[in-house]
Amino acid sequence: MNVSTGGRRLRSRGATAAVVCAIILLPGPGWAAPGEPDPHTDQSIEDIRDELDGLYREAEVATEAYNAANEKAGKQEKRLTTLRKDLTRAEKRVKDLRDLAGAAARTQYRGGDLAATGIQLLLGDHPEQALDEASQARQAMRGLVSVSETQKTAREALGEQTEAASKELRELKSSRADKAAAKQKIEKKIASAERIEAGLEEEQTRRLAALEKQRTQEAEARWTESGGSSGKSKGKGRAPGGGTQVSGAAGKAVGFAMAQIGKPYVWGAVGPSSYDCSGLTSAAWAAAGHPIPRTSQAQWGGLTRVHLSSARPGDLIIYYNDATHVGMYIGGGQIVHAPRPGRNITTAPAASMPVLGVVRPGA
Repeated sequence: MNVSTGGRRLRSRGATAAVVCAIILLPGPGWAAPGEPDPHTDQSIEDIRDELDGLYREAEVATEAYNAANEKAGKQEKRLTTLRKDLTRAEKRVKDLRDLAGAAARTQYRGGDLAATGIQLLLGDHPEQALDEASQARQAMRGLVSVSETQKTAREALGEQTEAASKELRELKSSRADKAAAKQKIEKKIASAERIEAGLEEEQTRRLAALEKQRTQEAEARWTESGGSSGKSKGKGRAPGGGTQVSGAAGKAVGFAMAQIGKPYVWGAVGPSSYDCSGLTSAAWAAAGHPIPRTSQAQWGGLTRVHLSSARPGDLIIYYNDATHVGMYIGGGQIVHAPRPGRNITTAPAASMPVLGVVRPGA
């Protein structure tokens, strides 16, 4: 095959990839909408890479939204379980008091005395304080009626809380189902995108690898230019994987995260065999004895923020304006992170994505 023939074949394959990409990608800024003609007759490797990255980016946004919805629903389920247990206890207490009041009324009707000891056993956590060792049936009855009414009111309030919590849980489950459905649609599009990527010719694959290497070098330079901390400390050597050795809880977190290198990215996973981006960072800090929020957005909103120039190993670097990706800083201008579906946990330049800010667990 001569050079001109090979060039035509490459352009033809590239154009085919462009058309398929345009079909599978969602409408959005910078992407071709379904049915719209591609204004370019030839799509470069850079364009294909950017479109695929855009799709993976959207997938990560959907994943974080689903993770957050799932976490809220899980917490609400636990809260509702507790409320229902409390309600059951309150209902039993009201019934016991009602039965005791009936027994007291029958005793009085017969002209007998109500045993104060029996009343005290059922009147509350400290019944001896409530009735003050009541010796007369009339005094005991007044105390019994008062406690009974209080318990009835408390039970009604608890019932209202339980009903409201049940309604909120139904809404949270509905929201979680919507986000799960959106995530599934994107997963199908990703599968198509990965088939396109796998179908690239050998020459295209080499060009793509060279492009990624170039972007890595540019990201390393950007980190230095932005004033990012190198993470290097006097007297501290290099850790396996290119990071900086660090001790204490941060050292444990970094060690845990680095030990997961090579494990796959999986939607919503928190280990031990696979992780998503925030699943890795939350699991790492939990292993270090400092549990942190589950999602990258909650980590950004709930942890102490530090300046980029002060970043040190163990800190979390949050990416994109909507805080939908996170990696753990390991020093030397590098992070360890779970990149995206189809990739494994790895190290990367800290500036390989748009940095939103840095947070420090345990600060």
